[in-house]
Parts: sequence; structure tokens; C-alpha cells
Amino acid sequence: MLIERQHGVVSRRQLLELGMSRRAIEGRVARRRLHPIWRGIYAVGRPRLSLRGWWLGAVLACGAEAVLSHESAAALWGIRGMRIGDEVERARPGTIHVSVSADSTHRRNGIRAHRRRSLPRDDRARHQRIPVTAPGRTLIDIAAGLSPNALERAVNEADRLGLIDPESLRSDLDAHQGVDGAPALRRVLDRRTFALTDSELEWRFLRLVRRAGLPAPLTQQRVNGFRVDFYWPELELVVETDGLRYHRTPNQQSKDRVRDQVHTAAGLTPLRFTHAQVAFEPERVVELLGSVAKRISRSLPRIRGKSARDRN
Repeated sequence: MLIERQHGVVSRRQLLELGMSRRAIEGRVARRRLHPIWRGIYAVGRPRLSLRGWWLGAVLACGAEAVLSHESAAALWGIRGMRIGDEVERARPGTIHVSVSADSTHRRNGIRAHRRRSLPRDDRARHQRIPVTAPGRTLIDIAAGLSPNALERAVNEADRLGLIDPESLRSDLDAHQGVDGAPALRRVLDRRTFALTDSELEWRFLRLVRRAGLPAPLTQQRVNGFRVDFYWPELELVVETDGLRYHRTPNQQSKDRVRDQVHTAAGLTPLRFTHAQVAFEPERVVELLGSVAKRISRSLPRIRGKSARDRN
């Protein structure tokens, strides 16, 4: 049924297309079976709607080319904003953001219309049966109004939900030059999608090893059936640097957990660092390496004999 698919809202145009007369619409409004929420937009049955109902009603109120956007789109995708309880019916929420065509004259209380000369097809999507900006375009739109940390959290959440591939998104930014928010998002993605060659990564990481006061590790050794990036036999420590891509699939993560579990079962201490941590958070890496090495050194005299027998 149309009303159920549209989260309890309907437009006057849709009712007319379904064969309902203007008089019949007015009669239902008078009998409070239809509740006007914006001009030509009605809540069916009762005036309170879920957030999705308000969002779709706002889009319908702004015309055929309108899409939910900015913070409202981020909330719909689950990237930012309220995600729990959005099915609870409520009175009209705060400002709803909608992108409309540049020549649109729609003005509605509670709706902030963002006028655009164009919104490419790739920047449009439907989610929960609501026209909305695609996840990548949504991140661009909200980027200018967020701090770098808040924007990075939004990118991380979109990645976790499987909505974006950060590397592809970084490449697509070239097609959005001049769009507000694109420079800020580019700066965040440059930290997350950069790649180090194996030799560059090894050089940077070994500098951090020396700063942490650890001896030089063995590199690219086979340990417990797996090739590992860095290995300290005397410390029974294994360090892996996660792949060159920031985005890691569930399958990759599952394999990594198995590797770490096998090393732990063999009495080793496995650690993981991302490329971004090695390049941009060196102090954290040095601190963690140093504290783990000290802890292992204190415990090795008690466990070395047992661990060696178990591996044999």
C-alpha cells in the first residue's frame, strides 16, 4: 500500500493521481483523516510521524527532483545523528535538509532548501524508500560544517556500514571540484587512503622501533605457518601492519583474527598497526611498542620454558 511504503505520508498530487477528487481530499482533511504537515502534503490517520515519515514528507513538499541531503541524509544513512528510536512517532523535528533544483521556489517552514544547479545521477540514491543523496555526496555536503575529527568519525562509520569505499571516494572527489566540503573531505581521506610501499613502511616502522628502545626485528619471517611483517623471537612478539588499503573487508578481518589467535595460542604476543598509525601517529606507536616490550620482558623468565615446550 502506498501509505505504508511512504512511512505514513502522501501528497495531494498522488491522491489525485489515484482518482481521489479535490472535494474528497478536503472532506478527509475536515474529518481529520488527513493531517496537513506542509502545503499539499498529508500525514495519514494522525499528525505524528516517524523521522522517516517527516523526511519523506519534506522531500515530497519540495518537488519531484528533491532529495534529502546534508545532516538529514547523514542521519538516514546512519552516518551521523539519531539512529535509535527514529520509528517513534513525533511532532515535527528540527530543521530538515533537502536539496532542490536551482530554479525551485519551494519554501516551507522547518525545511532548509539547498539549491543546486545540478545533482548528477551518481550523487542520487534511494534508502528506506526515500530519495536521498548518495553516501559519498552526503559526506561531501556535511564536511564543511564538521571538525576534522567529527568528519573522520563519519567516514569511519560509513566505511563500517559498507556504504563507501574510501579509496574510490577519494578518486571521485576529482569530479566534485568546487563543491563546498570537497577540500575538507579530501584532507581526511588523504590520511586514510594513502599507500606506502613495503620498503617505505619498513623504513618508517624500524625508526619507531629504535625510538621505542627495541632491538631490530626479523622481517618477512614465517611464524606458525604465516608470513609476518616483523618478528622478535627473543621477545616472542609479532607485529603486523594492516594492508595498504584503509578499508578492510569482513573476510580480511576474519583472517586477521585467525592469524592473531594462532600466534596467541602459541604463546606469542601479536600486535597490529595501520599504515596511518605508522605515518601519522608515531608517538602512539612508540609508546605502545615500548610498554608491550617491557611487559613481555618482565614475564618472559616465568613463561619462556613452558612456551618453548608447547611450541615443540
